[in-house]
Amino acid sequence: MSYNVLESSLRYLSYWYNQDNVEEVAVNHPGEVWLRLRGKRAHPWIVQPDENLSRDYLVDIIHIIANTYELNFDPDRGTPVVYATLPGDHRFSAIAGRNVMYDHDDLTGGVALCIRVHSDDVSFGFHDYGLEKGRKLHKLKKQISKAQKDPDDPYEKLMLSMSRGDHILISGATATGKTTFLNNLLKTIDPHMRIISVEDTRELLIPNPNRIHLVLSRTEQTNDLDYPKVIDLIVRMTPDAIIGGEISTANAGCLWELMGSGHDNCYATIHAESAEAAYKAFTDRILHTYPTIDRTKTIEEMRERLRVVQINRDGNLRAVTEIV
Repeated sequence: MSYNVLESSLRYLSYWYNQDNVEEVAVNHPGEVWLRLRGKRAHPWIVQPDENLSRDYLVDIIHIIANTYELNFDPDRGTPVVYATLPGDHRFSAIAGRNVMYDHDDLTGGVALCIRVHSDDVSFGFHDYGLEKGRKLHKLKKQISKAQKDPDDPYEKLMLSMSRGDHILISGATATGKTTFLNNLLKTIDPHMRIISVEDTRELLIPNPNRIHLVLSRTEQTNDLDYPKVIDLIVRMTPDAIIGGEISTANAGCLWELMGSGHDNCYATIHAESAEAAYKAFTDRILHTYPTIDRTKTIEEMRERLRVVQINRDGNLRAVTEIV
């Protein structure tokens, strides 16, 4: 397939990524487009309706891009993810099929894509990063808040963790309400943040409108998508927060890598009876796929990097017993 055909097919998407001052274009589900604008903005994402971006059009575009670059794309039986460089050197990432689920009753699957817009503007120099001779480096708000001492009040301690982007692990035994607690915690996230969740069963309720739900079933997976590939996709789609669902042997290593890769706001749940047991259980699950890691060192790193909220149950009473 020729590049002329590709460029013609891309006309509805290119309308958006050829706009001035657009850094990134994201489609979380058909009918609307999210634009990340350039510049120093507190809330860089804006949303625009676009009826041209139907599900059929978006899936067709992924097929056309895959065919143009001789890439494998089969949402149901092969590879549901496509990466490519579009004309103009724009970086394209997309996924389609049952691994994308926007609503709980969406059984047919969906589509999501992200385009990182290339710019020839080289006027952005060292000074735009705050790097100049004789000038001290910037202290960002997150750096300042991370240096704050934890308050004694447990509620304030947890809210501080949320505001400064700490990684949070909700720990508890079966039926302690871990997912329900996490859903309540998600209500406190900045509504302007872009959220990507990845679960094996769709359970999380994310109020943010700029969101993508990815599902990687333990029992009904029909293609070659696995957690390493999902994590690679997530980081290309520019999330502000990543919700990992329940920690398992399949996803533990990948989620731990994410927590150490510069991303803030990673949340997950785990089966454990205490905060200390949660660190050990997380590490033991990582060892299933990364058997050469140093267990003791990893647990120590988790104590430094990961906030644990422990929930325990006594009869019908469910209570937070530790925030470590």
